[in-house]
Amino acid sequence: MPQVKANGIEIEYESFGPADRDAVLLIMGFSAQLTMWPTELCEELVSRGYRVIRYDNRDVGLSAKLEAKGVPDMEKLFGALMTGAAVEAPYSLDDMAADAAGLLDALKIERAHIVGASMGGMIAQLVAANHPEKTLSLTSIMSNTGNPDLPQGSPEAMGALMAPAPAPDDIEAIVARGINTWKVIGSPGYPTDDQQLRQWVMRDAKRSYYPQGVTRQFAAIVANGDRRPKLKNIKAPTVVLHGADDPLVPVAGGKDTADNIPGAELRVIPGMGHDFPLGLVPVFADAIEAAARRAAGAARAAD
Repeated sequence: MPQVKANGIEIEYESFGPADRDAVLLIMGFSAQLTMWPTELCEELVSRGYRVIRYDNRDVGLSAKLEAKGVPDMEKLFGALMTGAAVEAPYSLDDMAADAAGLLDALKIERAHIVGASMGGMIAQLVAANHPEKTLSLTSIMSNTGNPDLPQGSPEAMGALMAPAPAPDDIEAIVARGINTWKVIGSPGYPTDDQQLRQWVMRDAKRSYYPQGVTRQFAAIVANGDRRPKLKNIKAPTVVLHGADDPLVPVAGGKDTADNIPGAELRVIPGMGHDFPLGLVPVFADAIEAAARRAAGAARAAD
């Protein structure tokens, strides 16, 4: 896969489909590599007429590792998440949104349909709010607004996500932790079989394992605060997609997101948790395409 320099750092990305089409930019969530966007979803969007770009966020996968920023204290961060206490982060979600905008610039893409999942949904929201000139449409998936009054994830889901990182040379422990996490937060109505899940987790563990970067990403989430004032200024056509059975980011987060973005459409999917089961690929593609079609309709109306 290629790399480009964007917003001052190296970003690893992958592109699907012809370069002369409207682009869909996929922004992945906390700790997850670009590979967590199913190739099947990328290919489905290409079949519907789009170019698709997925990339590794800073501090994960094969993109730049910001070691000079240091490693925050995870226990203090988790405590701040629970109590709403202020924290200092090595970088912000706004910085990560600037990475996304910079990637589009580096690829000479003027504007794109911006899609984000979980933390990536937070980043996508900030791309739409901070960089409206880069945003054709917004699809926010399994995310929230940073509203401190929203319910937290279940103890089981939060515990799985925050479980101690195994040693880098213990591949079986790394894979076991990953499998357990996805089983806890996954979609009860669309379970991924154990063999497929192990294959995905093993693939990502071998591609990159960098828990220090994950801690910095978590600090950026905790420090970001309430995004609702920014969301109210988003003008891009927006679809909010959320699982009714999401144990990590409860569906109230999706409803709050839709309530705070003018004109946003909310789609709640029964049986969906906090993952990307292959059985829901058409549902994800439909949501992204719905936002894109609204953007195309708005552009036609403006001409």
